[in-house]
Amino acid sequence: MTAPTPAPPVPAARPGTVRVTVAVPTYRRPEDLRALLPLLVQQAREVPAGRYVVDVLVVDNDPDGGAAATAAEAARAAGAAEGELRYAAEPTPGIAAVRNRALTEAAGARLLAFLDDDERPEPGWLAALLDTWSATGAAAVSGVVLAGYAGELDPWIRAGGFFVRRRMPTGTGIDVAACGNLLLDLQQVRALGLRFEPALGLGGGEDTLFSRTLARAGGRMVWCDESVVVDRVPAERMTRTWVLTRAWSHGNAAVLTDLRLAPGTSARLRIRASGLARGLARGGGGGLRWGWGLVSRSARHQARGLRTLLRGAGMAAGACGLVFEEYGRSGRRWRLTGGHR
Repeated sequence: MTAPTPAPPVPAARPGTVRVTVAVPTYRRPEDLRALLPLLVQQAREVPAGRYVVDVLVVDNDPDGGAAATAAEAARAAGAAEGELRYAAEPTPGIAAVRNRALTEAAGARLLAFLDDDERPEPGWLAALLDTWSATGAAAVSGVVLAGYAGELDPWIRAGGFFVRRRMPTGTGIDVAACGNLLLDLQQVRALGLRFEPALGLGGGEDTLFSRTLARAGGRMVWCDESVVVDRVPAERMTRTWVLTRAWSHGNAAVLTDLRLAPGTSARLRIRASGLARGLARGGGGGLRWGWGLVSRSARHQARGLRTLLRGAGMAAGACGLVFEEYGRSGRRWRLTGGHR
């Protein structure tokens, strides 16, 4: 395997300023990058220059390095100065490896913000994250993710509310967070020795495990309701099959994350037993709700019930050692494991 390509060096920040890296993991989405990167460069320039110095980092998981040309094109189009928009290639497959590469590339930064390549930041997105961090000193600040649909939504999916995500007052404490809109205080993360778990790179849940571990270690995590990004939902995700597959995957990842957090063999055995019982109970309850939805002709009960059934099935499968790798690239999406993963 070839060595990772280093990103260009980041110019040193002036004394008294906080260096911030905005990392964009990507894999073969050039059109998304072309739309996103100029927005991020603009947001980087809008934060108070005397307090923060911001650079944008593209971390490319394509072994062919397909995003390099797109990143260079975006840098030219945005008139980016040297080091303002950087590129790094991470050949190891999986989102966990990409996120760990971002941690490494942000070695000179105090703060690291993650944003997915298919998301678009609303005005003030980055400034709001930074303001909340400055006010709270939190180890992590999580923001709002809204869905932006590529077309008309299936009434079944709309009735289930599957793309509607949580919101809460700014400053509210949280104990788990996704990386789609997340700011990390790297000084606190490094002190705890935290990294993303490579074994979860193709199955998902690496951000759930990371954030839960951070919270368990005493890292404070808070919500920022003014920091908003729009997650672009393409047509291929606006289907019942995709929603139900994702429900199975999330249930599977939830139990596997619990197993990763377990302190020993006996604890893992208890989690497997509990995960199997909870998965079967959830699946049974979901089946009953789905059936009631059919009888009552309630689209919401049908949708929510079937999704709950699939999530329960994923939990039970995870407890039995069946791992679903949602982002597998070799054609294999299932594997059995006898260990804690």
